Amino acid sequence: MIKRVSKLVQSKWFEHNQHKTKYPYNQHGYYIVHDKVPAKNSKVTVVTPVFNAEKFIKKTIDSVLNQSLGIDNIQYILVDDKSTDSTRDILIDYSARFEQIIAVFLASNTGTPGKPRNIGIELCKSDYITFLDADDWLESTGLETLYQILEETGDDYVVGKTIQVENKKTKTIGEHESCKERRSVAPFSIPHICHHLGPRARMIRTSGIKNHHIRFPEMKFAEDKQFFIDVLIHSQSLSTTREPIYYLNRLNNAQTRLTNQTNIIHKTDCNLKVIDYILNKDLAMDKKKVILNRLYEFDSINRLFKTPHFEKTSLKPLYYRKFNQVLKTTKNLEYEFSEEFFQPTNKVAFTLLQNKQYKDLEALIGWDKNEKVKKVMIKENLPYTVVPLKEGNEQSIRLPMYAEAVRDFFEEDQYILQFKVYGDHIHDICDIFIQKWDDAHVEFSLPVKVDSEGTGYLVIDLIQLSGIPQGNYSIFLRYKDYMKVNIRKNEQTKLQQHFNGREFTFFQTGYSNVALKTH
Repeated sequence: MIKRVSKLVQSKWFEHNQHKTKYPYNQHGYYIVHDKVPAKNSKVTVVTPVFNAEKFIKKTIDSVLNQSLGIDNIQYILVDDKSTDSTRDILIDYSARFEQIIAVFLASNTGTPGKPRNIGIELCKSDYITFLDADDWLESTGLETLYQILEETGDDYVVGKTIQVENKKTKTIGEHESCKERRSVAPFSIPHICHHLGPRARMIRTSGIKNHHIRFPEMKFAEDKQFFIDVLIHSQSLSTTREPIYYLNRLNNAQTRLTNQTNIIHKTDCNLKVIDYILNKDLAMDKKKVILNRLYEFDSINRLFKTPHFEKTSLKPLYYRKFNQVLKTTKNLEYEFSEEFFQPTNKVAFTLLQNKQYKDLEALIGWDKNEKVKKVMIKENLPYTVVPLKEGNEQSIRLPMYAEAVRDFFEEDQYILQFKVYGDHIHDICDIFIQKWDDAHVEFSLPVKVDSEGTGYLVIDLIQLSGIPQGNYSIFLRYKDYMKVNIRKNEQTKLQQHFNGREFTFFQTGYSNVALKTH
């Protein structure tokens, strides 16, 4: 237990604005409001780092107070990083009203959520710990869902569904983490497991963090990436659930999010620190490949070049120099790291970067963003797309999967779609996945038949659709649990059918894909 000690930082005091009362910070540089000692009988600890969060923090706190697990079973630690707005007054009020809320005030601003989260870990008295950012909120059953899974399985780690909330829509983030119910699986058996390493929608056995001395590095960016990589490395087994757990706020907080206040070059410097950290660990090759793929493909290509800031900047040579710093870290790898890339365009981008064909790289990125309907060719029953580069050059890119409608029609009250699939994963096709364009809560799957030659049939009884809300729906062919491909529809036709007082329309989208509209 960390207790407030008598040795004080005499020059640093917290002054409560309303009552003008001064309180001393301890030798660790923080003050616990109302001198609370963390409770020992809670089941789950929630840790929230806070800075200038007056606009959202009440909704965040209330989402914890209203958990179905019961607030008496929750220790809620909020660590304020020297806010300058009314946040501290709000935390004082909640701390006074709720015994389970522990407000911790730092003497000086650290500029990183790392230290506040680490203080929360030190003060944690529960068997399980989870993290909640100060502008996000939890599903009312979220903590109970994760807690029950860990209690039933004995796993070290569990992850659920994160729903990103935008002004006009919601969408699921990190679908690989929540596409199915998994129990007690090896962490690195899940493809892409390192591609989403934020603090949301996950719960961890506290003893694992403390026994292995896992802490957040105090960086302005990538601190959660390094932390959760360490958690995965030391987890013997984990579970995943399809249940909604966490709501990621992308409404009106762009100016207050720390990640938006950190420029891409500094972000890459932070990523380089994480790369160095991983390279200096003694890891099994399978784990090393999965982790470094995240850092090299996702962070060093996708997030460095396939972004609006690269497209608009006049300082592109600075980006290329920064990527060459990343490239230097790969010289002593025992394998060709680009062979681990998931996205075919990233393999091409890497080759162009390696050969310093920067104009061709810029053409590739512009094509990938702006070409809504990419031309696909079939060679020897395998799909390729062709990228026009500079000076009339072209680059063929092999696609992992491609699906194309052959014909579709209504037969009585059934919609029937015949399609053809090409690629590497025909035998890994799971189902048809239908998802509402603007609401991540509305999704469902249907069985599909695909033969060994790649000919598939989807049959939808309209009665299966009678209960879904009106709106537009994407239709995907899903394979390898969660990976998805649209079904290309080359004809601008609409098929409409009335059933039980509703109208169902199957149509071609602006991206030439099969979609559904309901009225």
